[in-house]
Amino acid sequence: MKLLTSTVLAALSALPAFSETIPITLDIVNADGAPDGFSRSMVTANGTYPGPLITAKKGDTLVVTVNNLLDDPTMRRSTSLDFDGLFVNTPDSFNEGSSFVTTCPVAPNASYTYTIPLVDNQTGTFWYHSQLSVQYVDGLRGALIVYDPEDPLQDMYDVDDETTIWQVGDWWHNTTLPLLAGYVATGIVPVSDSGTFNGVGRFNGGPEVPFFVVDVVAGSRYRFRIINTSARNVFTMSIDSHNMTIIETDGTATSPMTVNSIDMLAGQRHSIVVEANQPVANYWINAPYVGGDPTRNLNQNATLSRAILRYQGAPEEDPTSPMSLGPEGSALNALVEANLRPLVASPAPEPDINITLNLVVTAGKAQWNVNNVSYLPPDVPTLVKILDGANSTDDFNVTENTFVLPADKIVQVIFPPSVDDEAHPFHLHGNNFWLIKSNSSEEINTENPIKRDVAGVGSTGTIMRFSTANPGPWFFHCHIFWHFQAGLATVMASGLDETREQVKPTQAWTDLCPAYDALPADLQ
Repeated sequence: MKLLTSTVLAALSALPAFSETIPITLDIVNADGAPDGFSRSMVTANGTYPGPLITAKKGDTLVVTVNNLLDDPTMRRSTSLDFDGLFVNTPDSFNEGSSFVTTCPVAPNASYTYTIPLVDNQTGTFWYHSQLSVQYVDGLRGALIVYDPEDPLQDMYDVDDETTIWQVGDWWHNTTLPLLAGYVATGIVPVSDSGTFNGVGRFNGGPEVPFFVVDVVAGSRYRFRIINTSARNVFTMSIDSHNMTIIETDGTATSPMTVNSIDMLAGQRHSIVVEANQPVANYWINAPYVGGDPTRNLNQNATLSRAILRYQGAPEEDPTSPMSLGPEGSALNALVEANLRPLVASPAPEPDINITLNLVVTAGKAQWNVNNVSYLPPDVPTLVKILDGANSTDDFNVTENTFVLPADKIVQVIFPPSVDDEAHPFHLHGNNFWLIKSNSSEEINTENPIKRDVAGVGSTGTIMRFSTANPGPWFFHCHIFWHFQAGLATVMASGLDETREQVKPTQAWTDLCPAYDALPADLQ
């Protein structure tokens, strides 16, 4: 018997033990629901909002079969699924799920299976949602958790399971096609009717839907995984009389930081450790939000966005303390994003390429521009063009706003300070970035910056760096999906030759575009 070489042994030792293939079936269906007490038709996975929880562990492979059964003409009837925050390696980029960038949507009455190996030992808190237009506003969003059996911070908490996941999100009573038509007609981004906590909310004048209850036992420590699944709103999370210790940001383990208030932009995630160390009682979990002028939607009352932390032994009733927006004044100890540090510190590599992105809205119109270009989805997806031989920026439409980059380089993206009053949560698909300068501070940090995949861009300016060692066309866009739909997006297309060498799509993927293109407009 031949002895294994040291290289092979090293490769085998790097593989996670007992990796599994996780089969998941999501029936994308229209279902009636009333998350905040107002009944409407929704776009759902398996009939629920949020959709079913997807869980895996480090090194597993997700095999997600999507069956598109949508039939409600007031919403988009094709669909596509994106797995927000997961690393996607070049050979798997055709399964990344970005409509008109890495794939075509799945037509009604059709199915498609996304196979996503969990690579680079990635673990943490993620989510999935529709990546077709603003469809996920209608309800197609859910949590995706990748557990780490060897979590270096596991001695900080006792409970981390399906009961400790918090999904907050904005919610609308109208469906997206009329909402989008109103946005196009006025240039005014729709203001949500309410906010939901794990699918439950209230609106002004609406029924008193019971608040979601988070059960805890005195003396135990809980890892709560918070996901802002919004299409617009910023949520501010706090718990009356309790501190929160942040240990993860967008899939990156962080040096523990204790705060009592956390602002979360659309698409951002944090894991917090909360110790149940207060007298047995009911406590408010505060989840107020902002997102546009609330006078444009009188249903909105951000104070009603909340849940209940209920100690075992406490009465089954609402807390007796008043509803508030959370700590304020001298009692406030809010997260400052610039103060986050990775658990394992490492410097950011020096950049090889610098790109400056200026974000400008066209006054009075539903149109956002990046460097004077408003993104429009192409008829032929970016990846298809690359596989067919595209080699330079000239091979893409100007409105695709595609930056052609060499492989194996470090790219620095600079967002200059902006006068816009709404921070734009920019999100990089398939990869993450070093946050060199947070919008929350003037500090430049190249020594030990946090790595994340969604960061705010706004008044003080933001600087990020990412590597192109993972070639492919990766969407880089605002996670306020109304802005995204209005053109606030780019594609970072790196290593076109390497992409052609490594990407070998399945016939099922190749068949998606002809099937979608053959649909009448109302079925797309």
